[in-house]
Amino acid sequence: MESELQDLNPKPPKQPDPNNDGRPLLKPSAADSSGELEKKFAAFVRHDVYGSMGRGELPTREKVLLGVAFVTLVPVRVVAITTILLLYYFICRVCTMCSVPNRVEEHQEDYAHIVGWRRIVIVQSGRALSRLMLFVFGFYWITHTYRIPPAHVEDSTTTNEQENNAQSEDTRPGVIISNHVSYLDILYHMYASFPSFVAKRSVAKLPLLGLISKCLGCVLVQRESKSSDFKGVSAVVTERIREAHQNPSAPTMMLFPEGTTTNGEFLLPFKTGGFLAKAPVLPVILTYRYQRFSPAWESISGVRHVIFILCQFVNYMEVIQLPTYYPSQQEQDDPKLYANNVRRLMASEGNLILSDIGLAEKRMYHAALNGLFSQC
Repeated sequence: MESELQDLNPKPPKQPDPNNDGRPLLKPSAADSSGELEKKFAAFVRHDVYGSMGRGELPTREKVLLGVAFVTLVPVRVVAITTILLLYYFICRVCTMCSVPNRVEEHQEDYAHIVGWRRIVIVQSGRALSRLMLFVFGFYWITHTYRIPPAHVEDSTTTNEQENNAQSEDTRPGVIISNHVSYLDILYHMYASFPSFVAKRSVAKLPLLGLISKCLGCVLVQRESKSSDFKGVSAVVTERIREAHQNPSAPTMMLFPEGTTTNGEFLLPFKTGGFLAKAPVLPVILTYRYQRFSPAWESISGVRHVIFILCQFVNYMEVIQLPTYYPSQQEQDDPKLYANNVRRLMASEGNLILSDIGLAEKRMYHAALNGLFSQC
């Protein structure tokens, strides 16, 4: 399931301008040195022993370890992951038999609003099997930290009204806001809270994953389509967030507002779609520690990444959960301000570097890397 989300707040497309001086953004040539590329696109640069795009020259010891793991560990893990996926698909199929999906509009059907034992089985088994799948991937333990930001830190956009709102907290957040490092993020959030995601519309047609996405209540979007329905998607997401905020039995929304993955050291600008509902948000920060292969998925093919991650016996994940963020009136009136304040808070608490680049620059970086490797 791809989670590189588009901004749910409809706006006319425009050419990215990181220099903010009106000059057109130039595509880097393949002749750019590796050092220059890493400086321009630092948020997407891999620093593990496998190098850019996972094609770096490995030392002999690493090649031996990789070969041994490929013929011993990978087959066992593939069988285990396939079994878990088939088991959960069977559970979802049984629980949705003779059930009519909730239909918001065409292609937006879901089973996330069914009630009773069916929903309990779908959610509880989904959370348990997601954790089991993470275990198979090598995440034998996950470190959780529940952090409280300093109350004395004041910002020009922070008002006493926000503090008063925090004192009267009696409802849950409508949306979980997380940084995006890897497709493994989705498995973690399924295990932690089993929320609804925003995903490509094509996911609903995939074998096995299609039904699972409907049980999650995924909001489906048609990316890069001339006949895009962003307005409809934005309305659906906003409605879902408000519903989750007011109704404890409704599924919580989960958004990656950066719109794409990074190497885990940076935090990109936030899209405003998750902040239009004016509801409180729950910020969550994911960090992957590594010694050999980084679980980050930013400049490496999916197949290569899955193989390498399966070859790594142990993987590490650290999770920082911040308190629910209740927006001030000023933030409610200005979704961009709301998004920026949450972003700065997450960067400060997660020790992340703020970056002004985004998905457009990531694609340019990929093109430049492909050009460099094609010359080798």
